[in-house]
Amino acid sequence: MKLSRLWQPRNPAFWLMIVLNLLSTLLAWIARSYELVPLAALMVAGFAVANALIGLRLMWVLMREEPSRPAPGA
Repeated sequence: MKLSRLWQPRNPAFWLMIVLNLLSTLLAWIARSYELVPLAALMVAGFAVANALIGLRLMWVLMREEPSRPAPGA
Protein backbone atom coordinates (compact mmCIF):
# COMPACT_ATOMS: atom_id res chain seq x y z
CA MET A 1 0.00 0.00 0.00
CA LYS A 2 1.60 3.24 -1.15
CA LEU A 3 0.56 6.77 -0.32
CA SER A 4 1.50 7.82 -3.86
CA ARG A 5 -1.43 5.75 -5.18
CA LEU A 6 -3.83 8.34 -3.78
CA TRP A 7 -3.11 10.70 -6.66
CA GLN A 8 -5.43 9.41 -9.38
CA PRO A 9 -7.01 12.47 -11.03
CA ARG A 10 -8.57 10.32 -13.79
CA ASN A 11 -10.44 8.22 -11.24
CA PRO A 12 -13.85 9.63 -10.17
CA ALA A 13 -13.37 8.10 -6.71
CA PHE A 14 -10.40 10.43 -6.21
CA TRP A 15 -12.51 13.52 -6.81
CA LEU A 16 -15.35 12.17 -4.69
CA MET A 17 -12.86 11.65 -1.84
CA ILE A 18 -11.64 15.25 -2.21
CA VAL A 19 -15.18 16.68 -2.22
CA LEU A 20 -16.30 14.60 0.76
CA ASN A 21 -13.28 15.59 2.83
CA LEU A 22 -13.75 19.28 1.98
CA LEU A 23 -17.45 19.05 2.79
CA SER A 24 -16.70 17.41 6.11
CA THR A 25 -14.25 20.21 6.94
CA LEU A 26 -16.88 22.81 6.06
CA LEU A 27 -19.52 21.08 8.19
CA ALA A 28 -17.14 20.86 11.16
CA TRP A 29 -16.40 24.59 10.80
CA ILE A 30 -20.13 25.39 10.74
CA ALA A 31 -20.73 23.25 13.83
CA ARG A 32 -18.01 25.12 15.73
CA SER A 33 -18.68 28.64 14.42
CA TYR A 34 -22.43 29.02 14.80
CA GLU A 35 -24.80 28.66 17.72
CA LEU A 36 -27.10 25.92 16.47
CA VAL A 37 -30.00 24.35 18.28
CA PRO A 38 -28.95 20.95 19.66
CA LEU A 39 -30.76 18.91 17.00
CA ALA A 40 -29.22 20.94 14.14
CA ALA A 41 -25.77 20.73 15.75
CA LEU A 42 -26.13 16.97 16.10
CA MET A 43 -27.20 16.61 12.47
CA VAL A 44 -24.35 18.78 11.16
CA ALA A 45 -21.82 16.89 13.29
CA GLY A 46 -23.27 13.56 12.16
CA PHE A 47 -22.99 14.53 8.50
CA ALA A 48 -19.42 15.76 9.06
CA VAL A 49 -18.39 12.46 10.66
CA ALA A 50 -20.18 10.39 8.00
CA ASN A 51 -18.50 12.37 5.20
CA ALA A 52 -15.10 11.93 6.85
CA LEU A 53 -15.62 8.17 7.22
CA ILE A 54 -16.74 7.75 3.61
CA GLY A 55 -13.77 9.86 2.48
CA LEU A 56 -11.39 7.70 4.51
CA ARG A 57 -12.93 4.57 3.01
CA LEU A 58 -12.40 5.94 -0.50
CA MET A 59 -8.83 6.84 0.42
CA TRP A 60 -8.25 3.27 1.59
CA VAL A 61 -9.68 1.87 -1.67
CA LEU A 62 -7.53 4.21 -3.78
CA MET A 63 -4.38 3.26 -1.89
CA ARG A 64 -5.04 -0.46 -2.35
CA GLU A 65 -5.75 -0.47 -6.09
CA GLU A 66 -3.26 0.12 -8.85
CA PRO A 67 -3.72 3.45 -10.66
CA SER A 68 -5.10 3.06 -14.17
CA ARG A 69 -2.48 3.45 -16.84
CA PRO A 70 -3.24 5.41 -20.01
CA ALA A 71 -3.42 3.37 -23.19
CA PRO A 72 -0.18 3.24 -25.17
CA GLY A 73 -0.03 5.96 -27.78
CA ALA A 74 -2.78 7.99 -26.11
